[in-house]
Amino acid sequence: QVQLVESGGGLVQAGESLRLSCVASGRPFNGYAMGWFRQAPGKEREWVAVINANGGLTKHADSVKDRFTISRDNGKNTLYLQMANLTPADTAVYYCAAGILALPTMHPDYWGQGTQFTVSS
Repeated sequence: QVQLVESGGGLVQAGESLRLSCVASGRPFNGYAMGWFRQAPGKEREWVAVINANGGLTKHADSVKDRFTISRDNGKNTLYLQMANLTPADTAVYYCAAGILALPTMHPDYWGQGTQFTVSS
């Protein structure tokens, strides 16, 4: 089992930046591809970004490319999502996931509980 705990949500203004974190525990963190997904109100959960186990390969959804950056620190068992130039359309619950890479996205085996943030205009 892998336990994932996200943090960093809240309320921000449009145009601001924010960083989400996800701390993993349980099985070795560096054995899993990791990803960020989000679910906006009334919408299905969608893939945002993925990163392979050693951090050398990343993919970002077109909707966030050039604004969001996924990264990981295997020494700290932590996944990050650095977000810039936020818009109200980015408002959602953000989930981190651990699993297997299936480019351009991934197949999640474990989910965090999610962290909500809202972007006001």
